Amino acid sequence: MAILQQILFIAALGVTAWLISRRVGIISRTIRLGKDENRTDQPGRRLSIMMRVAFGQKKMFDRPLIGFLHFAVYAGFILINIEILEIVLDGILGTHRIFAGPLGAFYGVLIGFFELLALGVLISCSIFLIRRSILKVERFQPARHREMAGWPQLDGKLILVFEIVLMIAILSMNAADSALQDLRSAHYPAVGDFLISQWLKPLFAGWNEGALIAYERIAWWIHILGIFVFAVYLTYSKHLHIALAFPNTYFSRLEPKGEMKNMPEITQEVKIMLGLEAQPGDAAVPERFGAKDVPDLTWKNLMDAYSCTECGRCTAACPANITGKKLSPRKIMMDTRDRLEEVGRNMLANKGEFVPDNKSLLGDYILEDEILACTTCNACVQECPVLINPLDIILQLRRHKVMDEAHAPGSWNMMFQNLDTNQAPWKFSPGDRFNWASAVTDSSPDGNSTAS
Repeated sequence: MAILQQILFIAALGVTAWLISRRVGIISRTIRLGKDENRTDQPGRRLSIMMRVAFGQKKMFDRPLIGFLHFAVYAGFILINIEILEIVLDGILGTHRIFAGPLGAFYGVLIGFFELLALGVLISCSIFLIRRSILKVERFQPARHREMAGWPQLDGKLILVFEIVLMIAILSMNAADSALQDLRSAHYPAVGDFLISQWLKPLFAGWNEGALIAYERIAWWIHILGIFVFAVYLTYSKHLHIALAFPNTYFSRLEPKGEMKNMPEITQEVKIMLGLEAQPGDAAVPERFGAKDVPDLTWKNLMDAYSCTECGRCTAACPANITGKKLSPRKIMMDTRDRLEEVGRNMLANKGEFVPDNKSLLGDYILEDEILACTTCNACVQECPVLINPLDIILQLRRHKVMDEAHAPGSWNMMFQNLDTNQAPWKFSPGDRFNWASAVTDSSPDGNSTAS
């Protein structure tokens, strides 16, 4: 029976590893479809940002209670998984609590610490589930935010239920283990009661040894197989940010948020017109201005899309969305990821090569009304807990719409014309620019200028 369990465990571990590596390969290839961009400067500063924002969860604590609960789940996820090493070794070698002997009395302290974290995860996930399902926090509701309809809403709840089941499994498994130790059962070394699970032991009072072993084994398998399923599911879920938050924050933009990147081709043309730069003899005409589909974006834009937590803080802070416009920065990131997923499936079906499918990010996923509603205020960039930049994608899509397709609202075209002819957004001569000052002077009771 023990040999059979080892074989089944090794098979499950192998399948899990293969599924994860295959999925990671697809994600990696789709991210590399993006344009090249150098984000390797100032490594010390980048490392500091990553440690504070990704590891330290700095931006989550802008809302202290939610930040604390999220940190409890995050710390629990990271640290409890250290125990997975022991479970994996036990599964492969057919042992039970292989570290109990070498660690001695410290083993009980360590497991107690893990149980304390598990309790924190259990409580925090329960509160988050209540917020989504009973309190119905507005930014998670599909009635107000159409991008949350269907799978995204289910995904957010499903992962919470998943973690609650995993934590219950590990705590009840340890309680049954302690009860078996009291019975001096073979294969269960005496390591003493554990910090949290000892309070669950009364639930197993009166159980015979066979029933306890059966429950402990079932809980053990539920826990480890649940973790394997969770690990695979994570690569398809919004919870991929658990892994990608670290590289995403490391490679985040270091320039001030309000500094927009000029298009090099346009900058060069302006310099040539002003006589600041000579006309290059081999100047190539850009294939496209701005971005129409995901390969036109940078690799960092695409990593941003996979890193999105769907928390909705960006959308909740967006003035366009608040005033009823179609724009939702969260939807921009989700649509970009959905298009990447479609491209990935296309590549998987065509031996790693993308076959044109007559679809594009702009038009089939993101609508013109959405990108035109953006005020470029950077509220979404400021709010993101993992330093995603939806504005950069919006600007590139909008540049394509205006510069490549020559499709801009009439009011915009009027402004562009005024800038070209009058060096101002308004339709009057530059020589009349300070007429308002004269008007103020003339209307002053003492005739003195008040325009200074």
